[in-house]
Amino acid sequence: MPSKPSPDPRLCAAAHPGGSAPSDWVRRFAALLPEGASVLDLAAGGGRHARWLAGQGCRVTAVDRDAAALATMKGIGGVETRMLDLEGPDWPLGGERFDAVVVANYLYRPRFAELFALVRPGGLLIYETFMLGNERFGKPSNPDFLLRPRELLDGLPQGWSVVAFEQGEVERPAMIQRLCATRSAEPGRLPRPV
Repeated sequence: MPSKPSPDPRLCAAAHPGGSAPSDWVRRFAALLPEGASVLDLAAGGGRHARWLAGQGCRVTAVDRDAAALATMKGIGGVETRMLDLEGPDWPLGGERFDAVVVANYLYRPRFAELFALVRPGGLLIYETFMLGNERFGKPSNPDFLLRPRELLDGLPQGWSVVAFEQGEVERPAMIQRLCATRSAEPGRLPRPV
């Protein structure tokens, strides 16, 4: 997906809560999406990825349980917000499919199977969150919210191909695990680094 400037100032990094820019990992692999792709930003928070993806021409569904965070995206073209409890007994996204699912800084293991099912055949999962070892740097430090080594990679269902995977310490400092995978038996193409 070619990068293009957006005329809507609410889509720039400075408009994101805390001025947080989209992750380089998400930006790199979102380049594999076609113009107009349907993307789910799971646990979107204030929408740093939803805003950026909408600015790239995607149709984004941003879901989170924080109504106030979602309200900051009200009226942004290309972004639909939905307040949902992703950890409740009933899965609110059952039967839905997207060209891509983006997850950043969120982990709820009991819904991994449902998460993978959200990606349509041929679609992408772009995931980046904290892993064990992050407790040395601060929060999150609870192992319930930290991936085990290779957990995303080893948890991929049959019929998926890894586009890219990495794990380790990053400059923040933090311990991070990242995965981009396609719901296809065929390896996908690699985008240029951002």
